[in-house]
Amino acid sequence: MSFSSTDIVPLSQARARLSELADEARSGSEKIITKNGEGYVALIGVEKLDHYHRLERERIHLLLLQDAADGLADVAAGKVRPAREALAERRAGRR
Repeated sequence: MSFSSTDIVPLSQARARLSELADEARSGSEKIITKNGEGYVALIGVEKLDHYHRLERERIHLLLLQDAADGLADVAAGKVRPAREALAERRAGRR
């Protein structure tokens, strides 16, 4: 995604134009607020924020599913052993 120069706003200007910037963000435009010449925060509409949160939850779920699939593949390949056995060996090694 690319931003135009009008989407990058210094914090000092954002303070003065907050209502206008908020209206633009609500209409779908994303604004990058800068502080000392560097990106500081983003101003986006609530619907986009909700969409980003849904995407992040979906990504987390996909990662969990991949971890589960990897674990099942390890079991099928015989790369794992019972946790009680591993814990017992570990406890025995400490003595």
